[in-house]
Amino acid sequence: MNAHPHLCLIEDDPIMGESLVDRFRLEGFEVDWHRAGEPARRALARRRYDAVLSDIRLPDGDGGQIYLGLLQQCEPTSASLPPFIFITGFGTIDRAVELMKAGAADYVTKPFDLDRLVERVRSLCEPRLAGEDATVLGASPAMRRIAEAMPRLAAQAETLLICGESGVGKEHVARLYHRHICAAAGRDRPFVAVNCAALPEPLMEAELFGYERGAFTGASRAKRGLLEQADGGCLFLDEVGDMPLAMQAKLLRVLQDHVVVRLGCQTPTKVAFRLVCATHRDLKAMVAQGQFREDLYYRIDVITLRIPPLRERREDIVHYLHAFVDDFNRRHPGERRRVDVRTEQLLLRYGWPGNVRELKNAVERACILSPAPLLSPAAFFSDPLRDEVPAAPQFSRSLADYLAAVEREFIQSVLREHDGQIGRTAEALGISRKNLWERMRRLGLSHGKTESREL
Repeated sequence: MNAHPHLCLIEDDPIMGESLVDRFRLEGFEVDWHRAGEPARRALARRRYDAVLSDIRLPDGDGGQIYLGLLQQCEPTSASLPPFIFITGFGTIDRAVELMKAGAADYVTKPFDLDRLVERVRSLCEPRLAGEDATVLGASPAMRRIAEAMPRLAAQAETLLICGESGVGKEHVARLYHRHICAAAGRDRPFVAVNCAALPEPLMEAELFGYERGAFTGASRAKRGLLEQADGGCLFLDEVGDMPLAMQAKLLRVLQDHVVVRLGCQTPTKVAFRLVCATHRDLKAMVAQGQFREDLYYRIDVITLRIPPLRERREDIVHYLHAFVDDFNRRHPGERRRVDVRTEQLLLRYGWPGNVRELKNAVERACILSPAPLLSPAAFFSDPLRDEVPAAPQFSRSLADYLAAVEREFIQSVLREHDGQIGRTAEALGISRKNLWERMRRLGLSHGKTESREL
């Protein structure tokens, strides 16, 4: 796939079509604009597009028929079919829902938010890197800035420090950096990941530095350490803030001298690798408390990338949701799943304390356990394999009533997690105290009912 996503636009309205073409081209898309169904059908047969944006009503028929015809040709897996988004008016919403059930990616109703449409289309056709499928970091401005900086960082930065809460995707960023390094070199290079929090301190030195045969009881053969294995490539030290102080001093010596000495050996081995460190801790505060070496901190704090939690980049929730569902469909082509539009809205309201990792696990669980191809809200808010779980909010005739019930239940659960403290709850929800009070009043949640201790 090219660096610029290629969009097929099928729209007969000249004013709307020109507006969409201008905006998407300003956003870096290549756009082919077709004003009727038949020329679009011919173009889709001979060219590869990253996404299709189509009106349902066309002068020579129904835009949905183009999609259904292509879908029939691509059975059984639809692997080569680009994602379709349909533009619909009030009179064709039912048709759009039918197409969604058939596998279309999404639909928007007129009038629509152009900014959100651009981000939705972008999330469906993120550019590939080095032949791998779309794995740009996200649709949010924060993650797009990091992704756009990667070629420059891979060309010039020898050391990266990636900070962020657990589960935000720090290793994903590190691997993207590594792939850019490999792409620039024109060949694969090693990527060695070390979880500093998982390695017991007595074993850490042997694992990192390696050892010679007989260096200690049980060392029946020589072994290259992880630092040697990373030579010529990239060493990723995850949770570097959990590395013991004694090991920090030895790591600093390696970074300064570019040599490694195995246990039980006197001969140094030269090593050269890019270093990426990641942590969810505040290393500067740890330095002040004597829990992290100051000299090592300044050695690794050259280029710092801060990854916001998922609750602060809501655009990425839908982006990752569809990416994880698409990944499941590629791995299980006989069990294709689609996302209910109501599900998107509900997941956007959730705070995701476990960040991207929690969302990925939730999607995997929903895809596996859902009895239907369409992932409804119930697929995410209940678990049939557990005996005692809160029942998922029941569907009502009104979507507004359903959303209010889910919102009420969620706010109650977050209040309980924070002992009813309004300030901490509002911070976890990503809203202001005033906003939280207004929502509680609207949903009938009194101060007393939530057992709040905060005055």
